[in-house]
Amino acid sequence: MSIKPSVDYIVVGLGIAGLSFCEQLDRAGKSFVVIDSGEKGATAVAGGVVNPVVLKRFTPAWNSAAFLESAQSFYLSLAAKLDADIYRQLPIHRIFNNPQEQNDWMVASDLSKLSSFLSSEILTGDNPSVKSPFGLGQVNYGFKIDTGLMLRSYRSYLHRKNCLHQADFSYPQLEIKNDGIAYANLSAKKIVFAQGAAVSENPYFTIDTLIPKKGEYIVFKSASLKLKSVLKGPFFIIPLEGDLYKAGATFVHGDFSYSETEQSRNQIVAAVEKMIDGPVEVVDQMVGMRPTVKDRRPLLGSISEEKVIFFNGLGTRGIMMAPLLSQWLFDALEKGEALPKEVNIRRYS
Repeated sequence: MSIKPSVDYIVVGLGIAGLSFCEQLDRAGKSFVVIDSGEKGATAVAGGVVNPVVLKRFTPAWNSAAFLESAQSFYLSLAAKLDADIYRQLPIHRIFNNPQEQNDWMVASDLSKLSSFLSSEILTGDNPSVKSPFGLGQVNYGFKIDTGLMLRSYRSYLHRKNCLHQADFSYPQLEIKNDGIAYANLSAKKIVFAQGAAVSENPYFTIDTLIPKKGEYIVFKSASLKLKSVLKGPFFIIPLEGDLYKAGATFVHGDFSYSETEQSRNQIVAAVEKMIDGPVEVVDQMVGMRPTVKDRRPLLGSISEEKVIFFNGLGTRGIMMAPLLSQWLFDALEKGEALPKEVNIRRYS
């Protein structure tokens, strides 16, 4: 494979941040090379549920309406471009634990900022395998992205374009010049680091604000469940193909390893057993490391060196936020538009 030696951008990392920024570049006709090892990315193991509501407190996620609208258009267009079945419209059902939660849901569904997202009807539940004695609430406009298929399909697309270099990034080979940057035998105007939690190893990332948070999922088999929606209780239960379901994810503090743990598996299984009837046969377990930020807002832009750009800190809602965030970053770099102050990385530097 012959990669162009001179491009507009080098993008490091091909999780949801890197992918969505590459799409902005591709649609605008900009040239780029992606450097990515294909290992330990959080996006590949993510549940992929796009949900505009914080279902613990029945409040809207930050900027949810704008993020949701951009995400739906982005992923439908991407699915068509890749000819890949990555987008699936699915209702999200929240199990109520008591009558007070029913009442809180009804109050929330009447608020102008939530009325379009929350159905005011309390569902009694027609699935005998789901334990919902106090009913369920439905979130409208949610959908699911098959993140594994999306990444595999996009990597194949980049291979066909001859712009994917599968390798670890070597920081000693990066040179900042007056007219751009040089890396190995490549030259570019700018470099964008979209490395997720791995950015903590990046010597150019000089701010102490990103906190990797380990999350674990299980995949289990249940022939009797027949779930046709995403179910939210202590964790999400997400329908996959056939009789398989994904459940999680945990939120582990202080563990930065990629090792699967029995503790997390038992925690998720116990939660699933409270949500559904029938045996839970665990067939797989996986680990991801979320890039979270102290103020729970993403990190976009340059810290000090204008040619070195970061796109990071997408946290737990990266699938929903990445399309619009990538547009903001592209418009800042190519059109000179100001980044929203909530996401500008210089709020820390």
